[in-house]
Amino acid sequence: MTVNPTISEPSVSAVDFVREETREALTPGQLVWRRFRKHRMALTGAVGVILLFLFIIGGSIIISETQANSTDLVNRLTGPSSEHWFGTDSVGRDVFFRIIYGGQISLFIGILAVALEVTLGILIGGVAAYYGGWVDALLMRFTEAMLSIPSLFLLIVLAKFIGRNVAQVTIFGRTFSGSIGIVILVIGITSWMYLARIVRANVLSLKQLDYISASRALGGSDSRIFFSHLVPNTLGPIIVSATLGLASAILTEAYVSFLGLGVQQPTSTWGNMMQQAQSFLIRGAWWMWVFPSLFIVFTILCINLMGDGLRDAFDPRSSKNI
Repeated sequence: MTVNPTISEPSVSAVDFVREETREALTPGQLVWRRFRKHRMALTGAVGVILLFLFIIGGSIIISETQANSTDLVNRLTGPSSEHWFGTDSVGRDVFFRIIYGGQISLFIGILAVALEVTLGILIGGVAAYYGGWVDALLMRFTEAMLSIPSLFLLIVLAKFIGRNVAQVTIFGRTFSGSIGIVILVIGITSWMYLARIVRANVLSLKQLDYISASRALGGSDSRIFFSHLVPNTLGPIIVSATLGLASAILTEAYVSFLGLGVQQPTSTWGNMMQQAQSFLIRGAWWMWVFPSLFIVFTILCINLMGDGLRDAFDPRSSKNI
């Protein structure tokens, strides 16, 4: 009697084992990228951000700042046409050209404000968790005190009484309003508190691990342990917070500039372009505020979508979707 051998289907545990082995062969960066790729909305946001940067950087190469600031009173307040794609403003400047250079300043403010926010958040939250004791108590009470300060109110007050009195600066032949520095400084020093709490929680859990004790036993200095071991292993939450903070900084700048208290002339941003359009709404010059506002909405939407995708990608619990 012969027995026909049959090939049995792999069990669920065997499939899980193969998946686990494949997962272990991937580096953390590869795991993050694989999770991020599966988030379609995040990819859409990332593509939108890339296109926005290409538009702003490439546009400034093709179109000079002199063209963006040139006035033509004969063609003032003309609507969109083949000659002026986004129309002209109250003194005949091309709105399309000004959106390119206004976007540069808006993104520049957002990036520098986030850089300041991340620096303060890492240092204050990380130092508080690493040293603990009275250092932790003092820095966390300071963080809680900063959380009680309304950042938007502080930004409006400082911009009102200081921003307009700051002298203009010239960098690489371009003249910028001194109020840019006030806006960057205030946004940066009033938005680091949440990141500091996140960094503190991560460092508290990481500093108890064996490799930190081994590094300390081998004579590693506090600064080396902090910047070489603790901070790199906290990059996930930092990147996510920085991405979402960039959208918030751009929106905050647009808000205060729209009120006339943010970045002052001659520097243009998307926010103060909308502020200049207020006086001409009655005349039907809708293009003066529609196009800058659309770019603000598009930028914030793309950055938030990308930030949501990064948050899911850095979440270890998302490994089951790989």
